This record gives sequence, structure tokens and C-alpha cells, in this order.
Amino acid sequence: MDDISNAHYGWRDWLSQRITAIVMMLYTLLVFGIILWHGGLDYDVWKSLFAGNAFRLATFLFMMALLFHAWVGVRNIAMDYIKPVAARLIVQVAVICALVAYAGWTIQVLWGAA
Repeated sequence: MDDISNAHYGWRDWLSQRITAIVMMLYTLLVFGIILWHGGLDYDVWKSLFAGNAFRLATFLFMMALLFHAWVGVRNIAMDYIKPVAARLIVQVAVICALVAYAGWTIQVLWGAA
């Protein structure tokens, strides 16, 4: 009988890690391009970037990719190295709560009251 706590996600995890890594790399290249274009990054440039919704959306997509990337990695590490099911569940629930809080904080920072 298969133990559901030892589920392996295989190619889906591999693909999601690659896709989220590409999203994060593209955002990083965008920021580096902006820095090169403006000859640096000061408060006025940073403020003007976030004045429009396009960069906010790009930043939000970066953060969601980062959070999902982190979740897949932590979940796989927990499944591989935390053998007691109760301990693994506690760790996974704590990580999920933290990641959801980070997502909420991201939304607050990007679209909250100025």
C-alpha cells in the first residue's frame, strides 16, 4: 500500500521550479536593465517605477513566483527529510501560513494606501 505522505510530484515540481525561476530571472534582468538605463537607481526612479501599475504587476508576479518556488522547495525538503508525519504537517502548515502572510504583505506594499 502506498503511503500518501511520500507522494512524489516529479516532473510537475521540476517544471514549476523552472518556470518560477525564469519569471524571477526575467524580473531581475528588468531591474538590472532599468538600473543601466537610468545610470543607477535612486528614490525618484524607484518612485516613478511604482507610480504605474505595470511595474507593480511585474513585482507582484515576481513575488508570487518566489513564494511558489519557495513552497515547492520547502515541501520537497520536508517530504524527504522530516519522517514523522505530524512533524512534517506542522512544518508545512507553518510555511504555508508564512507564505500567505508574505503574499498579503506584498499586496499591501504594492497597492496599499500611500
